[in-house]
Amino acid sequence: MVVKDIDQQTFGLDVLQRSHEVPVVVDFWAAWCGPCKVLGPVLERAAAEQEGSLELVKVDVDRNPGLASQFGVQGIPTVLAFKDGRPVARFTGAVPENEVRRWVAGLLPTEIDRWVEQARDAVLEGNEARAEALFRRVRDDVADNPEAGTGLAALLIARGDTAEALILLGKGLEITT
Repeated sequence: MVVKDIDQQTFGLDVLQRSHEVPVVVDFWAAWCGPCKVLGPVLERAAAEQEGSLELVKVDVDRNPGLASQFGVQGIPTVLAFKDGRPVARFTGAVPENEVRRWVAGLLPTEIDRWVEQARDAVLEGNEARAEALFRRVRDDVADNPEAGTGLAALLIARGDTAEALILLGKGLEITT
C-alpha cells in the first residue's frame, strides 16, 4: 500500500474529491513527534488490511500549517476521516492498535450500505424488480432505513402504487366516509 504525502495543493483532489469514492484517512503528523512515529505504522497496517476500501494519506503539519489550522488540529498525531468531501470522524494521540482497527472498521460501508448501493445501481440500470427486492431486503433488516424507504417509495410511485408509497414515507392515508 502506498501512503501519499499531501500538501495544500493536492488536498482537494487527493482527499476531498477522492473521499466521494472511498473514505480517506488523513494522518496529521510531524517528523519530530514521537507518538506520530508510533501511530504511523499502526495506521498503515490497518489501512492495508482494508485492501483498497479506504485510503491513507499523511500531512506534515510543519510543512502545511494552513491545513492543520483549517481542520482544527491542535495536537499531533491527529487523524481525520473524510467521506463525501467532509470530515466525519477524528481522534488525537497514539491510540492502541485494536482501537485504530475498530475506528477504521467504522468508516467502511456495512452490508446494509452495500445493498442500498446495489439497489440504486439497479434503478439506474432499469432493473426495477431487483432494486425493489434489495430495498425490501434492507427494510426487512432495518425497518427505518431512510434511504431504502425513500428509494422503495420512489419505485412504487413510479408504477402507480401510491398507497404503499405514502405508508413507507410515513404519511399514511386518511380514510374518509
